[in-house]
Amino acid sequence: MEPSKIVIRYANGKVLKGYTQNFFPNKPAFHVLPLEKERSNELVEINLKDLKAVFFVRDFVGNKTYIEKKSYPAGVKPQGRSIEVSFKDGEVLVGSTTGYDPNRSGYFLFPADPKTNNMKIFVVSGAVVKVRYL
Repeated sequence: MEPSKIVIRYANGKVLKGYTQNFFPNKPAFHVLPLEKERSNELVEINLKDLKAVFFVRDFVGNKTYIEKKSYPAGVKPQGRSIEVSFKDGEVLVGSTTGYDPNRSGYFLFPADPKTNNMKIFVVSGAVVKVRYL
C-alpha cells in the first residue's frame, strides 16, 4: 500500500505532517511517519480521540493564499450527501459524504472545491459542533 500524505490537526490546535500506511476509519489509532523523522523511520502512534481531523493532501506545502470555496462548481453533482461541518474551533468545511453517522468516531468528507489541497478529510465526530445537510 502506497503511503498517504496527511496533515493531522489535533483538537488542541497542534499540527503534524507526515505519511501513513495504516489509517482505517474504524480503528482507534494509526501510525504516522512525521516529516521531521523521515530519515529515522520512527513511527508515531496517533489516537483518533485526540484529533480534530486527518487531511489527506496533494502536497505538504499547499497555497496559503488560496481561499477554499464553500460550494460546488456549476454543473458538478457530488457523490453522496452534501454537508457543512462546523468544528468546535470555528472552522467550517463543505463537501460530500457517504458515511456520515454522528454515533461513529468519524467520517470522510470530500471537499466541494476541486482546487483545494485536500483530497479527502477524515472528520473526527468529537471535534464537531454541528453538521448541516445542504
